[in-house]
Amino acid sequence: MRHVISALVLNKPGVLQRIAGLFTRRGFNISSITVGITENPNLSRMTIVVNGDDKIVEQVIKQLNKLIDVIKVSELDDKSVQRELCLIKIYAPNESTKSQVIQYTDVFRGRIVDLSPESLTVEITGSSDKIDAFVELVKPFGIKEMARTGITAMARGPKVLKPKSR
Repeated sequence: MRHVISALVLNKPGVLQRIAGLFTRRGFNISSITVGITENPNLSRMTIVVNGDDKIVEQVIKQLNKLIDVIKVSELDDKSVQRELCLIKIYAPNESTKSQVIQYTDVFRGRIVDLSPESLTVEITGSSDKIDAFVELVKPFGIKEMARTGITAMARGPKVLKPKSR
């Protein structure tokens, strides 16, 4: 089962390495991990996707909370806002193929971000399922290259992941 964990961490060198090391030492596998600065320049938000049962996720959260650079950890539910970005370079040697790829891109609300005589590069943003569906649709054309960011997420509504006030 897929679990999405959101963590606020100090924005300083070595934090990602220490967290990745924790996963390695414990034998946990990270499906995806994204990290970016928050509205507070001293903090970063980390979104970690872990496959496993509830017991494994509970263990991961306990271990993360023990790290000094980790401010707060929360598991996000299925109703959270989750997005991923994907860049896909698709083989398109002729106008007919280009036209078809452009139509698929429009249906998926993507954007063409690069065009060459033999290929198109498409940007798709959305749920992992949406991206998976687009990838399957364009596979027959030939995917020359693909890069996915991994999931970034936050809770819906007024709930926020903030450090405790002192």
